[in-house]
Amino acid sequence: MAPQLIEHPVAVGEGGLTERSRLSQLSTIATSALGGLLGALLGATLVIGFTEVLKVILTVVSSGAAWAVIVLPQLGLGLSVLVLYGLGLREPTAPPETGPQREGEPWARRWRTFPRGIARSDLTREMVAFAGEEDRFPWHLAPIRAVAIAATVGLGGPLGTEAPAAYLGVAAGAALGDRGRWWRRLLRPAAVGGGAAGVAALMGIALVGTAYILELGRRHDAPLNAERVTAALVGGVVGWLMNIALHVNLIRLVVPKESPHTFLQAVMTALFIGALSGSITSITGSAIYRAKAWDAHPAFRLAVGGLALAGAAVTLALIAAPRAAVGPGGGAILWAENTPTNAMTMLAVALLRAAATTSGAAAGGCGGLFVPFLAVGDLGGRVFADGFGVPHDLAGSAGAASGIAGGYRLPFTAIAVVLGQGGSHLAMLCCLATVLVATVAGAGAAALLDRCLGLRSYIAKRVLPAPREQRYAVAPTRRTSRREERP
Repeated sequence: MAPQLIEHPVAVGEGGLTERSRLSQLSTIATSALGGLLGALLGATLVIGFTEVLKVILTVVSSGAAWAVIVLPQLGLGLSVLVLYGLGLREPTAPPETGPQREGEPWARRWRTFPRGIARSDLTREMVAFAGEEDRFPWHLAPIRAVAIAATVGLGGPLGTEAPAAYLGVAAGAALGDRGRWWRRLLRPAAVGGGAAGVAALMGIALVGTAYILELGRRHDAPLNAERVTAALVGGVVGWLMNIALHVNLIRLVVPKESPHTFLQAVMTALFIGALSGSITSITGSAIYRAKAWDAHPAFRLAVGGLALAGAAVTLALIAAPRAAVGPGGGAILWAENTPTNAMTMLAVALLRAAATTSGAAAGGCGGLFVPFLAVGDLGGRVFADGFGVPHDLAGSAGAASGIAGGYRLPFTAIAVVLGQGGSHLAMLCCLATVLVATVAGAGAAALLDRCLGLRSYIAKRVLPAPREQRYAVAPTRRTSRREERP
C-alpha cells in the first residue's frame, strides 16, 4: 500500500489552518500585491497627468474676468451634458457583459454605450455598483467620461477631482484585460490598487487613498478581505510615492499648526464646528444624491441647474470675490484665509458653495464631491473662529474633516485626512473629536431631512385634497361603474 500524505494542522488561532491553506492565503496576498502594484502604477500615472491638465485649465479660468467666472462653468456643464447624453448612448437591453470585447457590436458604439440603472455623470455610484467585482468594471467608458470631467471641472464647475481620480484609477486597473485564468486573478486587485493610487496621488496621503476605496466599497458590501486590503494598501503607498517623486501639488490641505488654547475651547471647537459643518454638508449630500437621481430630460436639468448655479456664482462674486465662485472651492478657502470678514458672511459663503455644488450636480456635471465638501466644511468651521477665539487654521482643518465625515459619510477617510495632513498633536486630537461629532450630526441631519420629506409626501397623498382636474377625471368613472352594476 502506497504511503498516504497526511496534512497536519498548524495552530494558527483558535481553529488552526492547514499548511496548504496557509500557502494558498500567502499566494492570494502575493497575487493581490502584484495586481495592486500594476494597477497603481498605471492608475497613478494616468490620474497625475490628467489632473495636471485640469489644474492648468482651471488656473486660466480662475484668473479671468468676472464674466468668465460666471459663463465658462455654464459652458462646461453644457459640454458635459452634450458629451454624455448627445454622444453617449443607452444600453437597449438588460445590463450585458461589460468590456469592449462584446461580439456583434460596432467598435465605435461600444465606447459610448452606458449600462442602464446608473447615471452617466455619477462616477461614485458606478464605483460602488461594481465594488467587489471590479474585474467587470466598464472601463471602456472612461474616455467619454474623461471628456465630460475635463469640461465640468476644467472650466470651473463646482465639482471636485477625487471621484474622477478614483474612477480613472479603477478603470486603468480593470483595463489590463483578461489574458487567461492566472492573469484574470490580477484584474480585481489591479482595479482596487488603481483607485487607491489615484486618490493617494491626488491628496498626497497614502492612507487616504486606501481608506477611501475600501470605505466606499463597503456601501456595496464589498468584503474587507486580505485581497482587497492588500491591493488598497499597495495602491495607496504607490500613489503617495509617485506624488512625492514627481513633486506634484494637486490638492492643498489646511494644516492646523496652532493648538487650542484651553480645554474648553477644544470642546467648543469639536461640538460647534462638527455640528455645523457636518449638518450643512450632510444636507447638501442628501440634496446632491437626490439631484443626481432626478428623472428629467437632460436639457431641462441643465437649464434649471445652470440657472441656479449662475445665481449662486453671481452672489458669491458680489459678497466675496469672483475666485470664490469658481472651481471646487479652493478659491473660496484662499479668500477666507486672506480676507477679514464677519461670521454671517462666512456662513453665507459656505451655504452658497453648497448650493453651487448641488446645482452643478443637478445640471449633469461630471465630477466629485470630496473636495467641495472639504471647502464647505472649511468655511463652516471658520464661522466660529473669531467668536470663540479658535485659530483659523484649526477651525478650517476641523471643518474640512467634518465635511468629509458628515457630507460624504466616510468617517474613516476623514480620520485618515486628519492623521495624514499633520499638525500639532493637540490640534489633531481636536480634529478627530470634531470628526466624531460631525458623523453623529450628519447622520441626524440626514435622518431628519428624510423624515421631513417623508411627512411631506404623506401629507400630499393622504391629507391634501386631490387636484381639481384629477377629481373630475375620477368622477365619471365612478358613475359609469354604478350604471353598469344596475340590472
